[in-house]
Amino acid sequence: MSTRRKRHVAVLYGGRSGEHEVSLQSAASVLRNLDPERFVAIPIAIDKDGRWHPGDVSRIEKGARLLPVFRDQPQVVLPPNPPGGDGTMLVPIENPTLLGMGLPLPQIDVVFPVLHGTFCEDGTLQGLLELADVPYVGCGVLASAIGMDKEVAKRLAGLAGIPVVPYLTVHGRTYPAQASSLPSEVERVLGYPCFVKPSGSGSSVGVHKVKHPHELDAAIRDALRFDRKVLIEKAIDAREIEVAVLENLDPSGGPLCSIVGEINPRHEFYSYEAKYLDENGAALLVPATLSAEQVSEIQKWAGLAFSTLECEGMARVDFFLDRKSGQFYFNEVNTIPGFTSISMYPKLWEASGVGYQELLSRLIDLALRRASEKKKLIHDFQSM
Repeated sequence: MSTRRKRHVAVLYGGRSGEHEVSLQSAASVLRNLDPERFVAIPIAIDKDGRWHPGDVSRIEKGARLLPVFRDQPQVVLPPNPPGGDGTMLVPIENPTLLGMGLPLPQIDVVFPVLHGTFCEDGTLQGLLELADVPYVGCGVLASAIGMDKEVAKRLAGLAGIPVVPYLTVHGRTYPAQASSLPSEVERVLGYPCFVKPSGSGSSVGVHKVKHPHELDAAIRDALRFDRKVLIEKAIDAREIEVAVLENLDPSGGPLCSIVGEINPRHEFYSYEAKYLDENGAALLVPATLSAEQVSEIQKWAGLAFSTLECEGMARVDFFLDRKSGQFYFNEVNTIPGFTSISMYPKLWEASGVGYQELLSRLIDLALRRASEKKKLIHDFQSM
C-alpha cells in the first residue's frame, strides 16, 4: 500500500467574469472526478466581487451540478510572495481559522483554476500564482494573455503559417477619427456581412453579425464596452470545428491532439444565448464528420497553434471549416476550456480514450512537473 502523501488541490472557481456561472458547473465536475486516492480537494470560490472564500467539501451536496460560493465563510487571500516551507498557505483576512470551526487553513500543493474570462483566464490570475510560487494547472502568464487577446493570437498564428480569416482591428482610442471612413473600408477589404467582436472577451459577449454598413458603428461601440480593441472579421459560411490539445508527459514528444469535434449552432451563429441560455442552442458532434485527411490536417494545425502560442498543460483550439473551399481557418484558443460533464474538452478526450479522472490527474502531474523544473532556475545571478 502506498504511503505517499495525498496532494492538496485547490479547485479555484467562480470569478469576476460573465462566465461565473459556467465556472460553478465546471468546478463541480472537476471536484467529483478528482482521484481520491491521490488528491485532497480544497474548493475555493471567488465571488463576483473578487473575494476568495474557502469551502468545505462535506457541505457540498453529492452530485451537485453547481458549486456554492461559500459567502458565509471567512475571506482569504493568497499572499504574492513565496512560502518559506512546503506548500502555500492561504491567509485569512479576519478569522484565523478555516470555516469558523477552529480548523487551520490547509496548505496548497497545486491550484486547479476552473475559471473563464477576464481576471481569470487572461494571465492575471496566473501572474498571482507565479508570484506566490504555487504550482497551477494549465497555461502560464504569456499563453493565457495571448489566448485571451484574439487579435494577437490570430497575428501570431498567421505568422506561423496557420490560415486565419481576414480581419481588421479597431482601437477605442482612435475609432472616433476613423468612424466615418470605416464602413467603406470594411466593404472594400472584408465585405458584408462581417463579424464584430471584442478582442479580449469570451463566451461571444459583445459579438455582432453586421449585415449592412449602417449597422457597423453601433456594433463597434457595443463591442468597445467590453474591450478597448475590437476585431472586424470576414464572415464565411463555415462549420465550427474543435480540437482538444494536451501537453505531452513525455518531454521528447509534441502536444497530443484528441479526435475532432464539431459545434453545430442552431442560432445564426454560436452566440452567448446559444451557449448558455438556450438548452437546445447547439449540438456537439463527437466525432466530427470529416475525412481522414481533414482530421490529420486540423490536428496538425491545432498542435502547431498550441506550440506557437506557448501553451502548456491544456487548450482547446477552435477552427472554422469553409463549406465552399474546404479551407480550415484558426479561430481562437481557449486556455481554460469548459470542464462540465458535457463540455467539449473532456468529451473529446474521453472519446480519444482518456477518461475524465485520468485527464485531471495528467493535468495536475504536468503542473507539478513544470513547477519542479522552474525551481531549478537561477533568479539571483552572482558573478564568479
